[in-house]
Amino acid sequence: MGAAQAQSVALAGMLGSKALLIVDGTPPKTVAAGETHQGVKVVSTAGDQAVIEQAGKRRTLRVGEAPVSLGGAGASAGRGTRIVLNESSGGHFMTPGQINGRSVQFMVDTGATNIAMSALDAERAGIAYKTGQPVRMSTANGISEGFRIKLNSVRIGDVEIFDVDAVVTPQPMPFMLLGNSFLSRFQMRRENTLMTLDKRY
Repeated sequence: MGAAQAQSVALAGMLGSKALLIVDGTPPKTVAAGETHQGVKVVSTAGDQAVIEQAGKRRTLRVGEAPVSLGGAGASAGRGTRIVLNESSGGHFMTPGQINGRSVQFMVDTGATNIAMSALDAERAGIAYKTGQPVRMSTANGISEGFRIKLNSVRIGDVEIFDVDAVVTPQPMPFMLLGNSFLSRFQMRRENTLMTLDKRY
């Protein structure tokens, strides 16, 4: 068994007493109390809430509160105003998202000026980063050349932000960093293991 990956779990809705769960952006699945889906157990359901157990930790999910990344063009596609993230076991905030419609995995980094990604991640997401502005970046291995680019759209759940600054570095990175070029568009609030981002107007 490898290390457990941080999962993003969202409650998309309730069907009777069953919870409609979205795990890591997969299609919604109805799960009854006592059943487990992709390592997430539904302990109980009531009204618009479900108590889930994941890696030994219990959390209460409320319909529409956690990040939902379906990528579908529903009526609310990209029009949401709030992102709620759960802290992962390592103390970081991880979330699936989309850049220009391509699925990616982000780690929130309030110390990063921009969204940051490796050249490999940029290529996977179909970003033509070499047309960006070359920048010198200081890394653990000395000075290297990266590129400053603008992303057409960055989406988490049903919240979409346009024209977001990013940097591409030649160094491999385990995750894309969700930096302040995205976060500064939101009012950020942190309570215990929850981070809430409300879109600024």
